[in-house]
Amino acid sequence: MTLGKRIKQLSYLAGWQFRALMGRRAPLQSVNFILDQCNLRCRHCSVYAIATPRIKTLAQIREELEYCHSLGSRFIDFEGGELYLWKDESVEGHTYRINDVIDLAHEVGFGSVTITTNAQLPFIGTHADQVWVSMDGVGEWHDDIRGKGTFQRLDNNIRNYGEWRKSVGGQAPPVCVNVVLNNRNYPCLDEIMEYVRSNPHIDQLSVNFHTPFSETEELFLEPEIRNALIDKLIDYKRRGYPIMNSRSGLRAMKMRDGKTICTDRYCWVTNFIFSDGSRSPKCMGYMHGVCDRCGFSMGGEMYAMQHFKPDTLLSGLKLRM
Repeated sequence: MTLGKRIKQLSYLAGWQFRALMGRRAPLQSVNFILDQCNLRCRHCSVYAIATPRIKTLAQIREELEYCHSLGSRFIDFEGGELYLWKDESVEGHTYRINDVIDLAHEVGFGSVTITTNAQLPFIGTHADQVWVSMDGVGEWHDDIRGKGTFQRLDNNIRNYGEWRKSVGGQAPPVCVNVVLNNRNYPCLDEIMEYVRSNPHIDQLSVNFHTPFSETEELFLEPEIRNALIDKLIDYKRRGYPIMNSRSGLRAMKMRDGKTICTDRYCWVTNFIFSDGSRSPKCMGYMHGVCDRCGFSMGGEMYAMQHFKPDTLLSGLKLRM
């Protein structure tokens, strides 16, 4: 990111924070699900069961990006399905791919563009500002959630990307591993931490907890286990492990009397556009009535940010700048 771009984004962030203090509730970031087609059958997800996957056109995505930008959003996260399956052939003679979507977001005016991938396909050459790789454990722990052989492909593609990034002098987006701890994989936390810290091709780790959407309730962690894991993560962060979550954000994800404190009242910082084109000022957890058991790290960070926790504000700047 150029110095001029950094200054422009810092100026916007300062103005946004001031307006928020004055009571204006406008999103700062957006999440856009551009397809629900996937190449895996994960235990926690039902996308694979959709008979006719919804895939947006580039023209539809443009309209949605312009809408989000008009609300005040300046950071965009693209989600799927699997983004590297996305393509648009609606314009004769053209096949658009995910880099075209990323370029479009920059063109519209978004300062930071993030993509999330399951890393089953190569992502060398991405135009994104950050790459988030979904990982649910090391080795068999990951395969138990996402399917046999998926961890080896993920590991290979991260390594290949890292070698490519090295070949271009490090001038390529950072890689963050995004982990969701649940009732099956939480014993693997220590292995995850050591894998991330020892892997030269991974920059940071983001930790979430399973949110019990319908038919996935068996993956929900008991509050006592979740709270103990949060204490362990805070200790890991103190010891210098590359955890993206802020300490204050992690504390906000603790459960008290069976409920989280980072409820939907703090989630207006992000707006969502789903694969069917529907729009919401809050995430799918709100729509499904599970906010009191929310496990999204974003919820904890937004709660801490709105309580002006310095470490959270610094983490947010580091993430987006």
